[in-house]
Amino acid sequence: MDSLLRETSSSSVTAETRTSPAFQLRGKPAFAVQKTLRQPISASGTGLHTGQAIRLVLQPAPAGHGIVFQRTDLTDAAPLPARYDTVVETRLSTVLGDSTRSENRVATIEHLMAAFHGCGIDNARVLVDGPEIPVFDGSAADFVFLLDCAGTVAQGAPRRMIEVLKPVRVEQGDAFVELLPASDGKLHLSLSIDFAARAIGHQSCTLDLNSRTFRDQLARSRTFTLRAEIEALHKAGLARGGSLDNAVVVDDDQVLNPGGLRCPDEFIRHKVMDAVGDLYLAGGPLTAHLRGHRSGHGLNNQVLRKLFADPTAWGYASERQAIVAAA
Repeated sequence: MDSLLRETSSSSVTAETRTSPAFQLRGKPAFAVQKTLRQPISASGTGLHTGQAIRLVLQPAPAGHGIVFQRTDLTDAAPLPARYDTVVETRLSTVLGDSTRSENRVATIEHLMAAFHGCGIDNARVLVDGPEIPVFDGSAADFVFLLDCAGTVAQGAPRRMIEVLKPVRVEQGDAFVELLPASDGKLHLSLSIDFAARAIGHQSCTLDLNSRTFRDQLARSRTFTLRAEIEALHKAGLARGGSLDNAVVVDDDQVLNPGGLRCPDEFIRHKVMDAVGDLYLAGGPLTAHLRGHRSGHGLNNQVLRKLFADPTAWGYASERQAIVAAA
């Protein structure tokens, strides 16, 4: 999730993780196929904002299904596809919702979406018996553990890589996010933050996303907040499940968690991890370079909306590659 303080206002078994096989076209370079979970897996935890005990079940899904969330505690609740256009709120977390039924919504999906993205899972059903995803330790590490325990299986359809074809940018004050073309088939991320709190200050992070970089550099970074903001959040009915066990709390130049930080730049790494989750709401992996400063869930969602509003700004890379490879 975003740091609990908004930077800008806006809306003990490890299963085998297999490398996806690929389609070969006339001996030319291959492209990866879709993956889902080998078997269902469940876990229980606490919702960060509601403080509720929540049970989460991750299930396999067929090729082309995508990631879809389902509230099991609501009668006849419609499924919520994990897409940018089903996002109904971006204050402090990314929230999916049904526009025709306001109570049918699932909040704080970004850490789980980041784990799906970083582990290369294309298709899954996410069953949840409450209004948000459990926070666990405030990072994506426990979600990665669940996916590893469930295992993965390759499916018969190619991944639909979404290629950014021209620059798209959104701004709000001195904050911005932009998506730029990248010709190498990768997602590059370059983000920075700037906080008055001296324990955070200015930090930046640049990396190319793949399974190793996600696991090694991003997955364990936790959400964070400022001590001065906690009372206001509680009055607003938020962060009721927050604690030093699932968030880094900063008081100017001090980190209040007894164990300190997991790495010196954990704050920006968490922001990059959030972006990895938010960008997976494109409906597939992006081939692009993401750049941003002081960005959050709101701008991440806005840049996807702007991208897909312009048919000339994007295309399916797998289709383009297949045409070239078959020629």
